[in-house]
Amino acid sequence: MTKLAALARCPPPSFVPDPSDRQLSLTFEAFLATHARKWLTYAYLHTGSEAAAREVTLAAYDRLGRLWAHALRQASVEAYAWSVLKERVVEWLYDHQQPTALTETAAFAVVTHALLRECQQQFAMLESQLGLYAAIARLPERQCDVIVLRHVIGYSDAQIGALLGVDEVTVRSYASRGKRKLAAALGIDQGNTRGN
Repeated sequence: MTKLAALARCPPPSFVPDPSDRQLSLTFEAFLATHARKWLTYAYLHTGSEAAAREVTLAAYDRLGRLWAHALRQASVEAYAWSVLKERVVEWLYDHQQPTALTETAAFAVVTHALLRECQQQFAMLESQLGLYAAIARLPERQCDVIVLRHVIGYSDAQIGALLGVDEVTVRSYASRGKRKLAAALGIDQGNTRGN
């Protein structure tokens, strides 16, 4: 977890789409200032390496910078940009013939603590955190993204909705279904406990 905290403190790179267009550059820099550290964290969770996370995020920034004017014309800039990052992560994993590192990433302990608090004592019965990590990695893509974005990276439901191009109700639904699947996969009886 310390490694992830140090990684997240790294300043974002300062790619600019077109230095001659000051307004375009400013909007891109503002976007990076808002999302860069969280993007770096997401890339680290999937690649398991600081160097790879930087490589992936730099590639995403570079591509997004070149497409920034186009991104600004999209219905959701956040969703478009998120798709650029996810493409770079998937491309890196494919190029390196490596599965996602979610189950091995030490930073994933953050999820355990967040879910323990949120689901009270239900997850306290886990025999192994690795079982939880593996179960999260096996969730359907959108449910996994919501769990990771919410509990590891710290995005709000509104921000997650913007990134994924869905409303907050849908985000909460993905989170709820994801937690039910985690509980089922781990043999935890949820009983009548409700909540997100």
